[in-house]
Amino acid sequence: MHKRFVFAREEESGEAWLARFKAGRSEAERWYREGRGAPDVAECRAALRDHMPELLPHYDHACGLVGDDDVAHCILSHYRPPPVIAGCSQAVWTGSDGPLLIRNYDFPLDVVSDRFEATAWSGREVIAKAQRPWGGCLDGMNADGLVASMTFGGSRAQGRGFSIILMLRYVLETCRRVGEAVAALSRIPIAMAHNVTLLDRSGAHATLYLGPGRAPGVTADPLCTNHQEQVVWPEHAARSLTVERRAALATLLAQPGLTLERLIEGFLALPLYSRRSAFPTVYTAVYRPPEGRVDYLWPGTTWSQRIGAFEAGEYVHDYGKLSE
Repeated sequence: MHKRFVFAREEESGEAWLARFKAGRSEAERWYREGRGAPDVAECRAALRDHMPELLPHYDHACGLVGDDDVAHCILSHYRPPPVIAGCSQAVWTGSDGPLLIRNYDFPLDVVSDRFEATAWSGREVIAKAQRPWGGCLDGMNADGLVASMTFGGSRAQGRGFSIILMLRYVLETCRRVGEAVAALSRIPIAMAHNVTLLDRSGAHATLYLGPGRAPGVTADPLCTNHQEQVVWPEHAARSLTVERRAALATLLAQPGLTLERLIEGFLALPLYSRRSAFPTVYTAVYRPPEGRVDYLWPGTTWSQRIGAFEAGEYVHDYGKLSE
């Protein structure tokens, strides 16, 4: 299977974003109504105002572009979204050539967006793997050297909160250091269980275990996969191999004399690198905050981008034949 990726600079949502949103409007509505039922735009806007007020002007701008469309405004809020379940493995490396964060994003190829982008909503540049419908970040880094990356947390729990991908956008737009991001993520209500790994250019790092109905777990864990302190959804754990991947990653990080080259090789090999059609590894990202650089990797191919020097382009990757 082939998938095309786009690297683009888009300072703020504008006509190009609106065209993309209109093209996917029906799909986005079907997705949003799956788990939420009848939308309430006043509730959505109030939640954003109360918990992430710095994003409100950007949200209102996007809603203004869309026009009089309450369902679209609810979708754009990322509030009370339907469940989304993914794979993913990630780790912080503080050895030679560090600190850095490396992650694999595992998700259905036909659902994940094609965009890697640089934005500057509030004057602070952010480079991120964007995810529709608006503002979402699967992982990213800002001009201050803060890196944030998420994985699914392995629980069926759902609550009255926000999608993790907008919460990552929020911390990248408003925070400079790990401590600030930890405080922000710990106070914002979240819709589903997710893990977030944070790193800044000083080497400070944290992994947060977040979810509705539980207190945030703030740890110094340098790695995570798709469960939290313990497995609570055995069927998902078995399908995703989250326990096996975490064990393999822990063993890899504990190797005497481990090099960054060897660590990257490990992320591009089984069991961390998925060739399963349901949740293949879409890309690998290596964030290097001291350099303001991120390398997006596919086997045999690297695309590097830098804060202040983001270059537009396109890349088509051939995933070959995936297994069931």
